[in-house]
Amino acid sequence: MIDALWVLVFFVACATAYAFFQVPYVAMPAEITDSYDERTRLMTWRVAILAFAIMLSGASAPAIRDAFGGRAGYRVMGLAVAVLLVIGVVGAYLGTRSAPIGRVSAGAGTLRDQLGIVARARDFRLLLGTFLVQALAIGSMLAGVAYVSRWVLTDKAAATILFVCFVGPALLLTPVWSIVGQRIGKKRGYMISSLVLALAALLLLWCRSAPTWWVYGATALVGVGYAGAQVFPIAMLPDSAAMDARRTGENRAGVYTGVWTAGETLGLALGPAVFALVLAVGGYVSANQPDDWSVGFQPDSALTAIVLGFSLIPAVLILFSLVFLSRYSLDAEQVSG
Repeated sequence: MIDALWVLVFFVACATAYAFFQVPYVAMPAEITDSYDERTRLMTWRVAILAFAIMLSGASAPAIRDAFGGRAGYRVMGLAVAVLLVIGVVGAYLGTRSAPIGRVSAGAGTLRDQLGIVARARDFRLLLGTFLVQALAIGSMLAGVAYVSRWVLTDKAAATILFVCFVGPALLLTPVWSIVGQRIGKKRGYMISSLVLALAALLLLWCRSAPTWWVYGATALVGVGYAGAQVFPIAMLPDSAAMDARRTGENRAGVYTGVWTAGETLGLALGPAVFALVLAVGGYVSANQPDDWSVGFQPDSALTAIVLGFSLIPAVLILFSLVFLSRYSLDAEQVSG
């Protein structure tokens, strides 16, 4: 119980610190530029660098843990990730301290009043709903990586390879999605990338019977869709805040990004819970030592649950999210006008 409370307290502390950084960081593009396309280019760099950091930490963390072993391995892993976070925060500050800043003014009314106005912004609600449901799907898939590598692929190195396949394509294809968005619009680009993501997740439904290269290839295709599904919504968010500022004459970008960050955190937190629920329904047998590979039995229903939580359920969630996205209406003409 004490260990669980310790983890809970520090998880909340980390999430709070993340919000303090994320809210102004995501709000800045709405102030740095008024250009519809320039915001996409700004967020392209953000997603590419973020993907590199996620790949670096996600791929190296298991290796660091295994190298030191036991609790010491997790402690060293935590310190290594902490150093990476500090580098990112300082780098973001140094890189943007001389960036142009538009007119900044506090929104009128109380925070409750401003949250009410944001809640009534139709396009923002639809965009947030899309992104939240997709964050739920991504959270479930990321939670399943360790289980697929352990019980389906039965390869210690598979977790690192799957993680690289998942995040790696973002380093190469994020600029491509940016170009796609400039040619066909952010909404269509977001729709296409989401469909690629859902299709790739469905391909993983056969990961128990398919050869390993199929699993890695399908995961890489997931990464292709994931890159676009990160670029477009985060580039569309400043458009919603800018439209609100143009309509009301008040800057509420911070409120928009605060609500967005809360939604993103909620989705990514609930994703593993969804995966855990699926495992429980499938009769997953939990070991006292999760890293003990000598424990080699799971019922067939548990293996099926692992695959479903990693493939079909995320795919269904992503397709469902497109119900919200299809009703989103902001385009370049409205935002630029």
